[in-house]
Amino acid sequence: QLQLVESGGGLVQPGGSLILSCAASGSTLDDYAIGWFRQAPGKEREGVSCISRSVALTNYADAVKGRFTISRDNAKNTVYLQMNSLKPGETAVYYCAAALGTCHSAPQDFGTWGQGTQVTVSS
Repeated sequence: QLQLVESGGGLVQPGGSLILSCAASGSTLDDYAIGWFRQAPGKEREGVSCISRSVALTNYADAVKGRFTISRDNAKNTVYLQMNSLKPGETAVYYCAAALGTCHSAPQDFGTWGQGTQVTVSS
């Protein structure tokens, strides 16, 4: 059974960078698209980025285009989210999630979720 574990969160100053990792166990990631989502206190979970299983397709929320980069290393069974120029409003718990096949926009279309990693952007 596929399990996902996020890491790499922490406290960063505005304008700073972080790299989040989503490590899989129990199954290979080869057959899965992986999405990154975030949820701030009192707000709905929102999609940040997604990468297809073949790496041929990536997509990003408008708010993060040009600053965030998603990538995957299937040999390491890991997906990464490079986040640059972080803003205070991006403080949230960041989650990775897996969906068979292609990327989806809705969180409910992802069947496996990690526990999340906290990202705090503050001076």
